[in-house]
This record gives sequence, structure tokens and C-alpha cells, in this order.
Amino acid sequence: MRIPGWLFIVGVLFFVGMTALCSVVSFAGARQFAIDAGESGIGINVGFTEWLRAQPTVAPSPTAALPTPTPMPGVTVTVAPTEVGPAPTLDPLAGYTWDDPRQIRILLLGIDQRRGFNEEDDKYFRTDTMMVVNIDPVRKTVGILSIPRDLWVDIPDGGQPARINTANSRGDSGGYPGGGPALAVETVQSNLGLRVDNYLLVNFDVFTTVVNTLAPGGVEVCPNQVIDDPNYPDSGYGIIHVHFEAGCQSLDAERLLQYARTRHTEGSDFDRARRQQEVLKAMQAQLVSLGGIGNFITQAPALWNELTDSFKTNLTLEQIISLGTLVQSIPRENIRTGVIDNLYVQFAKTAQGDEILIPNYNAIRLLVQQVFSPQEAVDLSELRTRAMSESATIAVFNNTDIAGLAGQTRDWLTSQGLTISQVGNTSAPTNADTIIRDYSGNVWTARYLAELMGLPADRVQPGADGLLAQGVAVIAGPDVQPLLTGQ
Repeated sequence: MRIPGWLFIVGVLFFVGMTALCSVVSFAGARQFAIDAGESGIGINVGFTEWLRAQPTVAPSPTAALPTPTPMPGVTVTVAPTEVGPAPTLDPLAGYTWDDPRQIRILLLGIDQRRGFNEEDDKYFRTDTMMVVNIDPVRKTVGILSIPRDLWVDIPDGGQPARINTANSRGDSGGYPGGGPALAVETVQSNLGLRVDNYLLVNFDVFTTVVNTLAPGGVEVCPNQVIDDPNYPDSGYGIIHVHFEAGCQSLDAERLLQYARTRHTEGSDFDRARRQQEVLKAMQAQLVSLGGIGNFITQAPALWNELTDSFKTNLTLEQIISLGTLVQSIPRENIRTGVIDNLYVQFAKTAQGDEILIPNYNAIRLLVQQVFSPQEAVDLSELRTRAMSESATIAVFNNTDIAGLAGQTRDWLTSQGLTISQVGNTSAPTNADTIIRDYSGNVWTARYLAELMGLPADRVQPGADGLLAQGVAVIAGPDVQPLLTGQ
């Protein structure tokens, strides 16, 4: 059986690397490219501006394809003589702004297909990648939540519960209003309690074509372990052997697709989701370079035409360009990511013996809050007051091979005025970074411990490993040592 699952949205919907539609990158990137080019003494044919503003827009429709642009006039790039000085700055995006202050959420769907959507055969596809992207124009933040394909949910089409990745194929095959993407949106909304405003569904061609265009020299990623997959599904219905050494390396489009698609690690789908988010950030670094944007701009019209039958969306072209300009202004540190992984589900099997994931909705709500909504700004003193009101028990566990680390961590926390009820070791130390696990809804205690220890918000996780029945646990990793020694 084929095991698909890959990153479809890199470099394609948002300029910062959260983008899933090639036009966004080409148009949103045009502004900074023109500014950089002007400052460097490079002139750009004004025909590009005229072509951009001539592009039509369409009203949103659940099944509407984006318009095919008219041919773009020739774009010439010339180096101005030194004595002439910098060429005038060109801003082709001046007329595109996102004025709605409300958060917008987009469901990104990826299917295992390398041809256009109008083929007669194999026209009902399951989604092997699902991500919800939340953009907050006021706070200038972006959140990305990855949803595992085996999540067992109710599909709101009147049928039986199933894996969440079947919603798209059921919507298309069953004639659901708006088709598969609309049913996928409704499934996410009804099960996870997430409002979803728009969708974008893409296939293999979008990924490989955009990466080849933006980064013909490859994209750098940094695997933290050796990945060896002897059963990777090829472009047909066979398998090939793929291998990645640990450490930073530059990958071309096909290899990058394999890296984001393989599940052959201990964490399987969960690890794959994290690699997909890693690739997003790697693409961001490529997009902000002058060369990357230049490659895209010169080929944008032909690329748009080539990929027209490889995506579906209910976003208009004008919305896409405006979103691109908005996300371009969001700092990278304001981009949060999260994965619904083993901490947020229970492993189970169907009556037929198929492995599935039962969602823990309370835990998932906490994750959504961390990824999509910046936490209330509360100083350390107020956090302590709120934590004390919860009267939660606190335990410390050593998750390393460093002898005595749990005791040292307990002593440091005690010096900060906290009472530690239990000290111990995890059953199988992983030497991962320190995390705070909340086993019984003590949100303020968990947040206070994270703030006190200088840990980011995403280190606060729901307790799902059975270490405690209730309370909060500090799972100490090697990164806690500088705190304990005052370095």
C-alpha cells in the first residue's frame, strides 16, 4: 500500500513561507525585490507593473478556479551606469492591502496526485496533508496547526465516522455541496471547533514546480537523525529507497519532497508534520533573498498558467495578493507552529484492526490556543499569584542521562519558593529539551513554571504519558543546566 504524505504548500500561499499558491510569492515578493533592485542600481521594465494591475479578479466560489492571466510583457533587467545613480523604485503592490482586522483561517489540503484535477481516472483523493493557517492582521501573527491524517472523526455528510483524511474524497464522490474541500472544511470546523474561512487544495505539481523555480540550487534543511526509507512510494505505484544523513544539507525539489513526505522515523506522521513545518521555514529563508524572488518574478505568468489545474481555492486573486502583502510584514518570530501528535490523541484500532487516533479535545483546545492566540500578557508576579490559587502539586522528572538532575532542579525550584511533591526519572530518557506537562488543567501553574524557567510557551504541553494522575510535572532536559548553575 502506498504511504503518501508530503508538503504541498511551501513557498506558495504566504510570502513568509506559509504560502500555498504561487502567485502570492511572485506578487508579494515583487515589492521587496523592486526596492532592493532599485537600491542596487537595477532597473525593471515598467511593463511588469502594467501587467500586474491588468490581472482580473473573481468573486469567491467554492469551486471556482483562479483566472488565467494574459501574457506578461517582456521583463528586462539592466544594470544602470554608475554615473546615473539608482533607478526609481517600483512598487507593483501599492494597490493591494488587507484591510479586514479580523483573523482569517485557511485550510491547506494536499493530495497525492501529479496530474491536473480534470482527469477522469483517480479523481477522488484523500488528503495526506492538512494544515490550518491562522493569520491575525492586528497582532501580526501567523499560526500553523498540522492535523494527522489518521484522526478519527465524524464526517458531517451523514456517513459513518472515519479518518479525517477521507473527508475530501467523500465530498467529491458523494456530491457534497462545494465538493471535497468544502466537506473537509466542515469536518475540521465541527470536530475541532475551529472556524475556517477559506481553503486551498494543491497537488504534487505545485510543490515541485515552485521549488524548482524559487530555488533551482536547492533548499537547505537539517535532519536531526538519519532517515532511511526502503519503501518510499515513487511517482507511479512502485517503491524506491530514499536516504538522508543527519545534519544540514541542500536538497533539490524532488529530494525535498521526499524529505517532507517520508514517514520512516519513529514518530511517523508526527515527525513528518514537523519536517513539513521545517521546510516551510527553510523556504522562507530562500524567498527573502533577492535571487529567489527574481527567479519567481520573471517566470510568474508562465508558472501560473502551468499550475492552473493543480490547485483549487475559494480565495480570489486579489485576496491572495493582499494576504501576501500582509504576511510579508509579519516577523518570523511571530510565526507559531503546532502538531496534533501523541500528546493530544489516544491510539486505538477499528473493529477491522486499522490503527486510528482518537482526539483528546480538551488537550487540542489548549494547543490551538497556544498556536493561534497570543497568550495574555501577564507579568511574573501576577502569574505566581494565579498559580498559587490553583494549589497544584508539582513534580520533577529527569529525562536525561545526567545523574541527579531532577534533584538539582527541585532544589532550584524550592529556592524560588515552590514546594515540590515528587522527584523521579522518566522510564526511557530521551535527553530532549525541558518541558512542562499539565495533567489536570492547572494552566496558570504550568505557565508560571515555564516563565520562571525561561521556557517558550510551546514547552507547556498536556500530560498524556501517565507519569502523574494529576498536577504539573517539570520534565527536565539537559538545557536546564545553565539555569541551575546561574550561567
